[in-house]
Amino acid sequence: MMLLYTLALYVLIGLVTAAAFVTFGLSRVLPHSMTASLGARLLFLPGAVALWPYVLARWLRSRSRP
Repeated sequence: MMLLYTLALYVLIGLVTAAAFVTFGLSRVLPHSMTASLGARLLFLPGAVALWPYVLARWLRSRSRP
């Protein structure tokens, strides 16, 4: 049961992180000349949910760049 709760917590944190990343952070991480359409943002969402620790680390690293 503990494993199920841990997985649920992982997915919940992933959903929150992915929604914020796709809404605000994607344009920050992509090169300046690139933009993401709504369709592309929807395609990024499942991967960002699954890989949220990596996404969050990369997003935070991009904030420290000038």
